[in-house]
Amino acid sequence: MPGVTLGDSVKLAARVLADKGRPLLAHLVITRYCNLECAYCSEYDKVSKPVPVAELTARVDALAALGAQIVTLTGGEPLSHPGHDEVVRRIRAHGMVATTITNGFLLTAAKIAGMNAAGLQGLQISIDGVKPDAISKKTLKSLAGKLRLLEKHAQFPVNINSVLGISEERTRDALEVARSAKAMGFSHTVGVLHDGEGTLAPLSASQRAVYASLMAAGSVTHLINYLMFQKNLMAGKPNGWHCRAGARYLYICEDGLVHYCSQQRGHPGVPLADYGRADILREFDTAKACAPFCTVSCVHQASILDAWRGRQRLAAA
Repeated sequence: MPGVTLGDSVKLAARVLADKGRPLLAHLVITRYCNLECAYCSEYDKVSKPVPVAELTARVDALAALGAQIVTLTGGEPLSHPGHDEVVRRIRAHGMVATTITNGFLLTAAKIAGMNAAGLQGLQISIDGVKPDAISKKTLKSLAGKLRLLEKHAQFPVNINSVLGISEERTRDALEVARSAKAMGFSHTVGVLHDGEGTLAPLSASQRAVYASLMAAGSVTHLINYLMFQKNLMAGKPNGWHCRAGARYLYICEDGLVHYCSQQRGHPGVPLADYGRADILREFDTAKACAPFCTVSCVHQASILDAWRGRQRLAAA
């Protein structure tokens, strides 16, 4: 969860632990449009208009009414939305944690100042390698100036996230990205590329070695994620866990519908305006067929706090 420290995560988890009917984390899509076209990404288009701010603030209000603790703005590219900072302010007005995931290309000193003023509490940038190519432009070389702006002006934590599995050539780039992030005072995390269903795209031996090296030097929360989830997946083994998507974690698309995650759109597909405690409790107790090989780390992290509870009794529709 970008910008949220281990200590803060523990405090936020404690608030919802006693009540199965409260979400911990929500990802709110504020636009499907993205200014880039990364070859491995399926979460954007080039034509969508920004979701109107009035609709977004109503969705933030609905998440607050459900008891959500963290709201992460995403897309597409959320910084392309002219009302981004207004939505951040609305999240903070409800006492919820506000974070954003961005490709970083639209960052300017003025945008950073606006996010500072709005009270943003965390920013995550995905950097896929050292030099741009046909697969991704999100690299240290292309984003060097943007990272310097963040280093100089940002009053919120910045996390750099690398994705392994995009290509063999980029594997060792993740080590350089991690070193650069640390040198600038940013945190660094690493994820594994998933397919269109959110399950593992197989990693090579060298990719697994680099991943293990990064995890050994990474944050406690992501080391836990590695030990509990990714280590098995990279060995081709399923995980026996209880996915709480639709309950502890909510993914709200640009149309205002609640989904399990970005890769499982359509389930349950209920408008957030109509989503209530009964829906959360149902999904909390619903086993998801995609869970054994899922690589969606935000869902993992939001579900870990309930790992001690009994098995889920319902089957997904």
